[in-house]
Amino acid sequence: MTATDPEAVADSAEAREPRDGGQNVREDPRSVWRRIDRADAARTLFTGLCAAVTAFASAWPDRRWPAVAVVGLAVGCWPIAAEAWEDLRHRKMSMELSMLIAVVAAGAIGEWVTSLVIAAFVLAAEILEDLSKDRGRDALTDLMAFLPETVRVRRGDGTQGLPLAEVRPGDVVVVAPGGRVPVDGTVAAGRSSVDQSRITGEPLPVDVSAGETVYAGSINRVGALEIRAERVGSDSSYGRIVEAIRRAQSSQAPVQRLADRFAAYLVYLALAGAAVTFAVTRDWTATISVVVVAGACGIAAGTPLAVLAAIARVARSGAFVKDGAHLEALSQADAIVFDKTGTLTAGAPAVSKVLPAPGTSPEDLLTVLAAAESYSEHPLGEAVVEHARSLGLPVAVPEAFEYEPGLGIRARVGGRAVAAGGSALVPDVPEAAEEGGEGVVTPIHVDVDGAYAGTVLLADAVRGSARQAVAALRAMGLEVSMVTGDREPTARAVARQLGIDRVHAGLLPDEKMTVVDALRSQGRRVAMIGDGVNDAPALARADVGIAMGSGTDVARDSADVVLISSNLDDLVATVAVARRARRIVAFNFAGTVAVDLLGMMLAGIGLLTPILAALVHVGSETAFILNSARLIPGRVRRSRRA
Repeated sequence: MTATDPEAVADSAEAREPRDGGQNVREDPRSVWRRIDRADAARTLFTGLCAAVTAFASAWPDRRWPAVAVVGLAVGCWPIAAEAWEDLRHRKMSMELSMLIAVVAAGAIGEWVTSLVIAAFVLAAEILEDLSKDRGRDALTDLMAFLPETVRVRRGDGTQGLPLAEVRPGDVVVVAPGGRVPVDGTVAAGRSSVDQSRITGEPLPVDVSAGETVYAGSINRVGALEIRAERVGSDSSYGRIVEAIRRAQSSQAPVQRLADRFAAYLVYLALAGAAVTFAVTRDWTATISVVVVAGACGIAAGTPLAVLAAIARVARSGAFVKDGAHLEALSQADAIVFDKTGTLTAGAPAVSKVLPAPGTSPEDLLTVLAAAESYSEHPLGEAVVEHARSLGLPVAVPEAFEYEPGLGIRARVGGRAVAAGGSALVPDVPEAAEEGGEGVVTPIHVDVDGAYAGTVLLADAVRGSARQAVAALRAMGLEVSMVTGDREPTARAVARQLGIDRVHAGLLPDEKMTVVDALRSQGRRVAMIGDGVNDAPALARADVGIAMGSGTDVARDSADVVLISSNLDDLVATVAVARRARRIVAFNFAGTVAVDLLGMMLAGIGLLTPILAALVHVGSETAFILNSARLIPGRVRRSRRA
């Protein structure tokens, strides 16, 4: 397994699945029995028992045994008949209707055991289908049930419990150690370490104190916190995720609509095949077998299950898909367009290299520059100050400070005149230092008392996951491009680091959209990923738009998929899961057609009895539903501490 193996990246993303402070355990398998509807189970068992009694009694001369069969069919076929009637009212052909026809036909020719067995098999298959759908839904609602139902809110000198729905912005919420943060807000009092993996995807806890931001869905690890609520309910970070998942649950992907139509066509095919069989053979048994063996339930039930399970799986690994249609579009994408700043790069400058002049140490250069920049509000100056402090260097306060827009700064530090900026402000910059400013870095030249003192290079660092993600996407057959408003040399330098050949630099927002349009006009299915307001038009225009979780609200609202963690490994995992879901659905389609056609031929020539036909029908349906269920992530049981 190589570093760029898409399946390896997907597995790695799932390995970072949130752990709720280590409290997660797999669901008890015995709970499956508690999830089965008791009425459905009793009905199925009763119908099967009636089939056994009828089969045994038919060997005896007592002719009252058909009454047992009639009672069994009345009980067993009631839900089948009710569903078939609803389908008829809506002029919809369904498997329930075809199975009801087969049951009635078998009873009409005296094949009571066959009729009962078919009914029992259909009821058992319905139970399995309901269980599988429940597991798919649970994998999503598992996320929704995470926040506490009640919270402690400070009122004067004390606290009182309130339903989470009644908390309003401005309320101060008290979160005990081990509790779950219910709102987005600012720490008003207390110090603690919080697990934000559900929101950011980062596995390591973050230390927070007064004035710092925390997010709903985080877990408070050690200390008590008082949090002033800013965004609550559906407006919080976690609430937006939940709302998006709710929409995904209620949506229907195009492939689901296709599956429903295809299932109806298979029923028509089965009825037509039965009519032909009877016309040729005049054999009611073979005719009934043809109707019974054809089953499209594996498609009808397996397709939405695969979509729901895939959405749940990517949500658990750091992303959420707003609609089943977007998951399908992502699975078909063959070209992906990356924004650069904030997507492939961190979006913030950082010191990459220090080049002191002869006679000056790197520490002295950084100390002087950091002091001069300590009053600066420019991102480059702030990055220098932060870097100096991270090295433990002293950051003095300048005696004088002046900012010259477009040039740099002038300051007085320890009685020395300091100038820092471009070559227009700092004379006598060596050619080597000027060359070092090309590509991904931005140079700050430093002059002290009229003499060149050195250059500090800053770069927008490439995300650690970017190189591996780009390689994995290319290995999956996607054409990778980059669009950016940055200058050509910088864009090319980043592209070379990441192995991207197609680069479009110096673009305005509408020009990014033009690049997407050009790819689509070539017949490409385009995925666009970005983080800023300037990316929103291109995100909306692409076949599927993907936003970084750290991006702007406009970008997230314009996108179809959001990477909560802003980790590009999660992008690879999401694409891999979407494609896997597509392969599973395609296999179910092909397998259903193959089983139905072969089964109808065998039934038509008398090699399948109605009971064997029912066994083939239920067996294939079960296999295809379980094939879709492979996508369902493992369910967990959590501590409910608030």
